[in-house]
Amino acid sequence: MLELTHDEWLSRAKELDLSGFHHIDGADEPGGGPTYAAVSPRDGQVLAQVADGGVAEVDAAVAAARRAFDAGPWPRLAPADRGRALLRLADLLEERRDRLALTVSLEMGKPITDAYDIELRAAVNTFRFYGQLADKLTDESPHTAPDALALVTREPAGVVGAVVPWNFPLTIASWKVAPALAAGCTVVLKPSENSPLSALQLGRLATEAGLPPGVLNVVTGDGPTAGRAIGLHPDVDVLAFTGSTAVGRHFLHYAADSNLKRVWLELGGKSPNIILPDAPDLEKAAATAAWGIFFNQGEMCTAPSRLLVHTSVAERVTEAIVRRAGELRVGDPLDPATEMGALVGEAHLGRVLDHIDTGTSEGARLRTGGTRTLSDTGGSFLLPTVFDEVNPGMRLAREEIFGPVLSVLTFDDLDEAVALANATEYGLAAGLWTSDLSTAHQVSRALKAGTVWVNCYEEGDLTVPFGGMKQSGNGRDKSAHAVEKYTELKTTWIQL
Repeated sequence: MLELTHDEWLSRAKELDLSGFHHIDGADEPGGGPTYAAVSPRDGQVLAQVADGGVAEVDAAVAAARRAFDAGPWPRLAPADRGRALLRLADLLEERRDRLALTVSLEMGKPITDAYDIELRAAVNTFRFYGQLADKLTDESPHTAPDALALVTREPAGVVGAVVPWNFPLTIASWKVAPALAAGCTVVLKPSENSPLSALQLGRLATEAGLPPGVLNVVTGDGPTAGRAIGLHPDVDVLAFTGSTAVGRHFLHYAADSNLKRVWLELGGKSPNIILPDAPDLEKAAATAAWGIFFNQGEMCTAPSRLLVHTSVAERVTEAIVRRAGELRVGDPLDPATEMGALVGEAHLGRVLDHIDTGTSEGARLRTGGTRTLSDTGGSFLLPTVFDEVNPGMRLAREEIFGPVLSVLTFDDLDEAVALANATEYGLAAGLWTSDLSTAHQVSRALKAGTVWVNCYEEGDLTVPFGGMKQSGNGRDKSAHAVEKYTELKTTWIQL
């Protein structure tokens, strides 16, 4: 962590000059068009006026990406040369790490410590991973009869539209952009309207790193306008989206209504975290459960929002989580001592509070939190919240809340735990705490989730894939598997 005090971060924030222009074809687009105010959830203050892109701006960005793909050098570079460009971009992200972390913290409310130590670390590491991977990808030559030669080659798919959310604005953008660029594609990136400023900086740094014009373009605007224009665009070959399941359905419709572009979706979650009585360390399990739901203000698709705990240890575990919730320091995201910052904005805070009100009315027991706090700051802050006596039919147990709200459900045997865990339309992630190796393997296989953590949560690195099952999406981010989304397999059969 960069060792700066709260006052020093506040001083840097006052000096920060944030530009809200689109970055298209290697340059910032001049102002003059419609804009909207980017508002910081930490205090309700306007950070910048941001270009509100529409069909015309998306058309310009896609045209630039198409030119760069069809006639530019990027797809034709030796993979090692593309890799070196991505490594230069990673170095620039590292050099500007403090500025980028500050931007993320200001625009979406993440604590500055997490923005610097976690968000930016992930973005830097992602570009380094794919920069190093670019020339390690191989084609195939299957064995054939002696009179023929077969080649199976991976070719870049073309123009990629990447539409990413606000909760990890640089991490998730990097997960889409870096493998697409490593494969030789060109990209049009649309960040969330809630977090456009860090993505615009990423676009400028890509140009500074030497990526040719049009290779990475950033267009800002809202989902129903700019996002829809990308989804419907006939010159976008691949669409990569992270966000809600409802919006993911829209992108599938856009693909069907346009050019049948491939659509890769990483969608919502209602992840179960199962604690068995034989967990190797119940205190650690409870502490991790608390960290998992309150980290990033609970605004995380993999958040372990459903705690499934055996009846025999339920009160012990729940009480430990309630204690931890009461100890958490909720405060200014720019204070390095803050552990939980602001939710992304007033509209989102209102939706989370509505879920809390519904949980109470449906009969769940509110153990702690449930109300907004620090209202005098002008920011969108919520106390960490825990419900128990939740049953599987309640909204608290079924719908993604995307806030620091934990629902505790109990079970009496392992079969019941697995049934509860799988009783959701989502299948993104799950956790399991047990000392029994057979149980760990059997339950991991039975859980319908793209990632299962055993005796931990949110662990892993870029070598392993990430993505969901069921209505949590398709395709995988991270690892070498992510490159598969951005390539086409071609078979060449040569008769000798």
